[in-house]
Amino acid sequence: MEKKLYVELPPFTGRNVPITEIAKAMRKDAQYVRIGIQQGLLHFGIAIKRDDSNEYNYYCPDRKVWEEIGYFKPETA
Repeated sequence: MEKKLYVELPPFTGRNVPITEIAKAMRKDAQYVRIGIQQGLLHFGIAIKRDDSNEYNYYCPDRKVWEEIGYFKPETA
C-alpha cells in the first residue's frame, strides 16, 4: 500500500514580497535580484518598465517566491 504525504501550505495572501527581503533571504544583493527578474533568470517575479523612464516596478507574489526559493514570511498587520 502506497503512503501519501501531505504538506501544509503556508497561508499565501498574494503579498508583494519586497526585493530587499528576497535578497536578504537569498544572501544576495538587491540589485542581483532586480537584474535577475528583469532578464527572466529568476522566475518568482515580474519587472514592468515604466513608460518614458529607466525605472521598473516589481511584483513578487509570496507563493511564487516560496515555490522558487522556499522563503515565506506571513503578512503582518
